[in-house]
Amino acid sequence: MKSLTQIPLVSSPPQQQRRRCGWSTAGNPRRPTPTHLSFALYAASPSLSASSSPEKPVVVVGSANADIYVEIDRLPLEGETIAARGGQTLAGGKGANQACCGGRLDHPTYFVGQVGDDAHGRLIEDALRSGGVLVDRLARVPSAPTGHAVVMLQPDGQNTIIIIGGANMNCWPEDLRDEDLEVVRRAGVVLLQREIPDRVNIQIAQAAKNAGVPIILDAGGMESPIPDELLKLVDFFSPNETELARLTGLPTESLEQITYAVEKIHEKGVKKILLKLGAKGSVLFVEGEDPIMQPIIPASVVLDTTGAGDTFTAAFAVALVESKPMKECLEFAAAAASLCVQAKGAIPSIPSRAAVLELLQSFQEDATTK
Repeated sequence: MKSLTQIPLVSSPPQQQRRRCGWSTAGNPRRPTPTHLSFALYAASPSLSASSSPEKPVVVVGSANADIYVEIDRLPLEGETIAARGGQTLAGGKGANQACCGGRLDHPTYFVGQVGDDAHGRLIEDALRSGGVLVDRLARVPSAPTGHAVVMLQPDGQNTIIIIGGANMNCWPEDLRDEDLEVVRRAGVVLLQREIPDRVNIQIAQAAKNAGVPIILDAGGMESPIPDELLKLVDFFSPNETELARLTGLPTESLEQITYAVEKIHEKGVKKILLKLGAKGSVLFVEGEDPIMQPIIPASVVLDTTGAGDTFTAAFAVALVESKPMKECLEFAAAAASLCVQAKGAIPSIPSRAAVLELLQSFQEDATTK
């Protein structure tokens, strides 16, 4: 593989477990089972518009959090108390974010996850449903609270986040329900993150692998090393540069350093690495091939970067399952992420397909006239 510096920039569980955790999905009046899949059509771009026939769904297995936003001018010093400019609680979590992105991009999307039987759980359920997500595989866990996160948002849109796992990390059945695994087997692509137990991700990834379904693992979540057993099952691994550095123990400050770190991940059996570089764009590394670099599509204003990485990954997955070329997948994802950072909140900021296509068309027209 060439160094990046050489590449030109181109634009059902056991009954005992069920009783102990109070795990239940049956009889939930808030969680209807869909009788069909449907999604809207847009004609803005023939190559990126939704197909005229239903395609295999995106299936997201992962976390759902109530994000407690605290708007601050700066982070407090050790032992210091500061006043916030404002705050609110919104639905979020890497899994829920990615699922809502799939739904808003008009692709059939299932979310497999857990929430507590509490107000935060209902907030997330409503947000998923409003985002067009199929939620009949969302379980309530009465004996664990809904996961939540404290998001400290600064004026430049950057954030610092603390996560409390709650139902995301507790009371998963020892053996996942066959109904959930069947949804995975019938998927067009499966998205995983690291805000649920590794053992759950491994079971899901094994079921997807056996069915020939591609798997994208977002590196965000737990800081612990990723089990080799999980990495060997993954088709696309998607870290940001900080996560790549932590997982490999190598610096990622230059393109050459990033290349060496990526090779370490290749050595663990991952063929494709979708690297998110924030304001520097993204790069797709495919083992044995030249990297594909994607610059950002500039945002008119950056209000909140929360959820931008999840939006990027999920938008890439939607374009992938719709059989778009890799370069178009990256462009589509970049446009979705650009729109995401222009609004506050993770799920509230996720754009529609129409908005993404409009931005892409405008960006391409501007590039042509320059």
